[in-house]
Amino acid sequence: MALQRMDNVLIVVEDIDAVIAFFVELGMELEGKGPVEGRWVERVINVDDVRQDVAMLRVPGGPGKIELAMFHTPKAIRSEPADAPANTLGIRRVMFAVDDVDDTVARLRAHGAELVGEVEDFENVYRLCYVRGPEGIVVGLAEELS
Repeated sequence: MALQRMDNVLIVVEDIDAVIAFFVELGMELEGKGPVEGRWVERVINVDDVRQDVAMLRVPGGPGKIELAMFHTPKAIRSEPADAPANTLGIRRVMFAVDDVDDTVARLRAHGAELVGEVEDFENVYRLCYVRGPEGIVVGLAEELS
């Protein structure tokens, strides 16, 4: 049996609307948002008394998706500092290809994003950077250079 696809990456957040706005500014499209609760979800994620809002964002014309979950009950817990460095264990960032890194960074700054390091060119192939957005979410940006 072969792997068919990767459907999405889940990010648990405290302010779902701010994070949606950040990813929409990046260029993702909001596919849907709504409440999720009930015994079925409690059994799937092995957490009791779940009440959450979930939003699904997609890459336009592509298969990539990000799922956001904001837990009302039980409250979400933080497992690491919000500004964890790149060498912290676990998922550190989600990377996106963009047309213009500098323009994208400028637009995301209006949503509270800050550069993690610097914008750098890699061997005249890519212009790269990491930005930290709302709730400490780190997004990598890559612009292919001609």
